[in-house]
Amino acid sequence: MFSSTISHGFLFFVLFMSTIVATPSYIKYESVPGYFLQDLDSTNAATFNFMTTNFGLINRTYSSSSNSKEVGTTEDQTQWERFAREVWQLNEQSDYGVEYKVLFIGRHGQGYHNIAESYYGTPAWNCYYSQMDGDGTITWADAQLTPNGIAEALAVNAFWAKEITEQNIPTPQKFYTSPLSRCCATAALTFTGLTLPASQPFIPEVKELLREWISGHTCDRRGNMSYIAANYPTFTFEEGFQEADPLWNATLVETRSAQDERSRSVLDDIFMNDRSTYISITTHSGEAASMLSVLGHRPFSLSTGAVIPILVRAETVTGRPSFPTGQPWTSILTCTTPPPNPTPTTAEVKLSDAMMMRIQ
Repeated sequence: MFSSTISHGFLFFVLFMSTIVATPSYIKYESVPGYFLQDLDSTNAATFNFMTTNFGLINRTYSSSSNSKEVGTTEDQTQWERFAREVWQLNEQSDYGVEYKVLFIGRHGQGYHNIAESYYGTPAWNCYYSQMDGDGTITWADAQLTPNGIAEALAVNAFWAKEITEQNIPTPQKFYTSPLSRCCATAALTFTGLTLPASQPFIPEVKELLREWISGHTCDRRGNMSYIAANYPTFTFEEGFQEADPLWNATLVETRSAQDERSRSVLDDIFMNDRSTYISITTHSGEAASMLSVLGHRPFSLSTGAVIPILVRAETVTGRPSFPTGQPWTSILTCTTPPPNPTPTTAEVKLSDAMMMRIQ
């Protein structure tokens, strides 16, 4: 009798725990407005310069100013120090299952694929030249940075150094990058040599899903893991990162809904497994746009080398999400014959630029 009671009680406990474990949940993202100029509809992405506007941080007062014993007083503090206290207090006062993170989402510097598209024109690039590894003058498969792209990344490095010295800006506690060469190079050039806390050094993690919108373009095909490791020996790789590119397909293109689903997946991975408050993500224009959409931020295009900071509120919600399902990839559209070359005048100018930027 006693044994039977214990057995039934144990069975009830197992069923109860199974119900708890099986309860679905998801992360609801919200881009918190009112902190950065990039949040405002009046800010023009085409002309905005984050390096002349303190990363776009709005000069304002914060409600956290009245309660600052834990993190210092507001007198003589920089705008970034005040913002850091605000973020700290938001996390201190947040409900269970809610956290705030600041993402610095940066686009890589100019790559050789960028000047190739400019030279041939977007229609010809998309349907013909982008499927080639190069044209005999430059190579754009897994494109490297041009000299201009290197200069862009170094300029951001100098800007970070200035912000650290003059603003005491909270530096990223964790660094992530796309596996494509142009992003790995940009991340290395941007953050190497900066004065960072000893406990939070620049040791980036390469994440597969931070890559650009995937198409048959060879610039979207990454190098092998061993190639990345040889060129960036201090970089780490997420668990399960494969030697060869498992996603690129010469004949297929990722749908935008599938990319958004991928972006949500990598953001979920970061938010669920990384307790850092300040995070750097080095990625691409298309992937940055997708991430902004998933985060609920207004569209804000990034020029090569640009960075956008976003204050994100993430809430773990019980239930099943109603996000759109990513649609299947589609066949890439190509040309059977080469499109007309650029006009001689345009070609002469752009080819001259390309030759100057050629990797020797």
